[in-house]
Amino acid sequence: MASPSKVPLGKIEQQNRDARFAMRLSLVIGVIMLFGKVAAYFITGSSAIFSDAAESVVHVVAVAFAVFSLWLSTRPAVPEFHYGFERITFFSAGFEGAMIVLAAGSIIVTTTQKWRHGLTLDRLGSGAVLILAAGVLNALLGWYLLRLSKRNHSLILEADSKHVLTDSWTSFGVVAGLRLVMTTGWKPFDPLVAYAVAVNILWSGGRLMWHSMKGLLDYSDPGIGHEIRNRLDVICDELGVQYHGVRFRTTGYRQIIEVHLLFPHSMALGDAHRLATMLEERLTMGMDVPAEVTTHLESLEDHSEVHRLQHYTGRPD
Repeated sequence: MASPSKVPLGKIEQQNRDARFAMRLSLVIGVIMLFGKVAAYFITGSSAIFSDAAESVVHVVAVAFAVFSLWLSTRPAVPEFHYGFERITFFSAGFEGAMIVLAAGSIIVTTTQKWRHGLTLDRLGSGAVLILAAGVLNALLGWYLLRLSKRNHSLILEADSKHVLTDSWTSFGVVAGLRLVMTTGWKPFDPLVAYAVAVNILWSGGRLMWHSMKGLLDYSDPGIGHEIRNRLDVICDELGVQYHGVRFRTTGYRQIIEVHLLFPHSMALGDAHRLATMLEERLTMGMDVPAEVTTHLESLEDHSEVHRLQHYTGRPD
């Protein structure tokens, strides 16, 4: 028996529209930033600017995939996929993380080759202005995406917002490095900044991949588990019900919660079902994110014996 959270359909549709608009906006701005940074690289020949442009290439590819993932994740379940497509959000975040790591490797290899063959830099002032403008625009976009991701509980938007914000900090770091080169005349500041950018985005990409892997492996956050059990303690005490066997996971949008409820053997099935339904509804209403609760009804007097026999024979209860 399962009970979904009571989230108004109109609110869900509005959240989906907002998310789709945000991702399309991110893609358009990403393409504009890419052209600006590539132009700045050809103007200056700077390794630091190349590193920023390489990250923008990754961003455009990753956002294009994220737009598809967002569309797929909101599609309804079909006979071949009973649980829908929400978990594509984890794959999308992992793909973006992998692309970031690939960009970091490209930056390191290219920068090393340029340094070995001699550093040639031109018109750094013009390049710095273009990169600074890109950094400011990305910072505003990242802030907007992060706010929307928290409001919509969207892992896809969260991953994109963090990538955009990382990109903006990268741009600011590149501008600082170019300023050092222009002030001191010491050209090695340029490749050193590029290496710093590579390390920074490598860390960001690794974190996204780890977050993706935890979601795909049904990681259960201890903090969320503590919240669920605290609410179950209160609700079960009020309804006069006992529980055990709590399990939960996230799809990237919703919490999926399973719990076994214990009723006296003499209680009518209809009464037990009514109490279980009340618990499901009250538990979902109290969660900070949308949730779906599935309950399994058991007899209080012999549930331990049934579970022991199930473990011994391998039969499901």
